[in-house]
Amino acid sequence: MTKPLITNDAVVLGVLLVILALIFATSSSEDPRWKKFYKYVPALLLCYFIPGLLGTLGVISGDESQLYFVASRYLLPASLVLLTLSLDLPAIRRLGGKLILLFATGTFGVMVGGPLALLIVGAIAPDVVGGEPPDEVWRGMATVAGSWIGGGANQTAMKEVFSVGDEVFSRWIAVDVLVANVWMAFLLFGAGVSSRIDRWTGADTTAIETLKQKVEQYRKAHERAPTTTDFFLMLGVGFGCTAVAHLGADFLGPYFEANHPGLARFSLTSKFFWLIVITTTLGIVASFTRVRELEGAGASRVGSVLLYVLVATIGMKMNLLAIFDQPGIFIVGFVWIAFHATLMLGVGRLVRAPFFFIAVGSQANIGGAASAPVVASAFHPVLAPVGVIMAVLGYAVGTYGAWLCGLAMQAIAP
Repeated sequence: MTKPLITNDAVVLGVLLVILALIFATSSSEDPRWKKFYKYVPALLLCYFIPGLLGTLGVISGDESQLYFVASRYLLPASLVLLTLSLDLPAIRRLGGKLILLFATGTFGVMVGGPLALLIVGAIAPDVVGGEPPDEVWRGMATVAGSWIGGGANQTAMKEVFSVGDEVFSRWIAVDVLVANVWMAFLLFGAGVSSRIDRWTGADTTAIETLKQKVEQYRKAHERAPTTTDFFLMLGVGFGCTAVAHLGADFLGPYFEANHPGLARFSLTSKFFWLIVITTTLGIVASFTRVRELEGAGASRVGSVLLYVLVATIGMKMNLLAIFDQPGIFIVGFVWIAFHATLMLGVGRLVRAPFFFIAVGSQANIGGAASAPVVASAFHPVLAPVGVIMAVLGYAVGTYGAWLCGLAMQAIAP
């Protein structure tokens, strides 16, 4: 791999923030040309795609940079706390069973799509899906199933369960990143035109609109010009909870790994799992206290800023040129995600579910806790915690679903 043009993370961060600033400045411009442009291209998609384009061109590199790690471990937890302060749990419960149905559909789509992609591509090009132990293609696919149903911890678990070779594992990590990010880009675009999609499908968005309106009403009732004290309180709450979560994760992850290793199938040995669970829990608890009043000063807006920085760091990890290195296995990956996507859109259309349910139900599987709130917040910042809750559910079922998927692929592999 060649070195990127910019390797200094201070410079990379500056580039990403300038990109975000320009996108938001132009998307809020009154210039009719910009208005027409952003009518068809969502601003959030550009926050993700432009860093990805720079990564593809070799200007920056998500692999060389540590910014994604910093954003996912520090900015993401803090943003989740600030976004969760305005949480309305009763309203979320009223979102109904369709959201759970779409999440389960997403899991099923990954579990069945893997073996199906193996069969389809294997029938056309059997050499693509072959390999010698421990580097058979099906083994690498099993690790992607762990990632696409749960997350990184589940992916690692599948590597150990199926004794996956390092060579095939590294190849399928590239497939995982590229294919999942392309699908995420589609969902972000859909979020920008979700109202048109919902009108076309006849989806009932009443519960979602009620939730958004209740938060907006609370914000307007308590809205005030934020002071320096307010900003420090927001940062104190966000990063203070993040500190507590890291402290808990540093204890709980190793504790379960040392004393209850069998619970790895629930991701309980993963520090990142505990980091997300603890910060989300602290945010929920804080939403029942006077800390909730920080929403009036713009807590969710500050949380959104932190989340957009994460979006940019996720985007720069995407390298579209990687598809030319090993095109065969990327075809398998795209067939796999195509089945998942078709199933999600089909079931969503059948039950007239809002596109929000389709997007979050899918991303809670494919992307996990790092990107599910990103997609959810693309619809509205108040909906970000819904993405987190669904992603945590994905962690819980990820190892079981991926294990069954791996067994099926093992049985049909050439």
